[in-house]
Amino acid sequence: MGERLRPDMLIRLPNERVVVVDSKVPLAAYLDALQSEDPDVQKERMQAHARHVRDHIKGLSAKTYWDKFDNAPEFVVLFIPNETIFSAALEQDPQLIELGVLNKVILATPTTLIALLKAIAYGWQQEAIAREAKEIAALGKELYDRIGVVAGHFAKVGKSLGQSVEHYNKAVSSVETRLLSTAKKFQALDSASAAEPPEVKVIEKIPALPKAEE
Repeated sequence: MGERLRPDMLIRLPNERVVVVDSKVPLAAYLDALQSEDPDVQKERMQAHARHVRDHIKGLSAKTYWDKFDNAPEFVVLFIPNETIFSAALEQDPQLIELGVLNKVILATPTTLIALLKAIAYGWQQEAIAREAKEIAALGKELYDRIGVVAGHFAKVGKSLGQSVEHYNKAVSSVETRLLSTAKKFQALDSASAAEPPEVKVIEKIPALPKAEE
């Protein structure tokens, strides 16, 4: 079985977010340079120090810590415990920062780590806000569409009721002009019923169709 990967530090941020931090940057060559009084040895050891940092970046990238943890950004932070150690490596290899970015490894020192974590937390917060705003917009569109469908149903019902009223009033008019006029003639006859036929009235109110401004 392979060795289980365990980062040096797992920083937990709000909303269950985590940031993986590694602090195992190699320092042996740097310490050798400090202890030597020979300028050539110092230079060779500083070059080795930069090379070791470069190799550590590549090795750290290969571990893909971001795939091992949920809610982790797609990079790992390489913590360098001293500004001078970082500067010494950059002096020998100015491409280290760019190399780290390309390999999803962000180099950080004590003065930049807190700022980096705050920037990450802020970025996640803005992402969450944008995601919620997008969901609200989608729900609003869905609600608007559904309101339109329901309003369309009411419009059809109102139109149907209006047509029914119109047909009813035409029938009432026909009853008054054709049937009741004839029925009134029976009232003059002895065989006619004493009760008058019921009065049939037209419907004056019709359903109002829904109106909406654009």
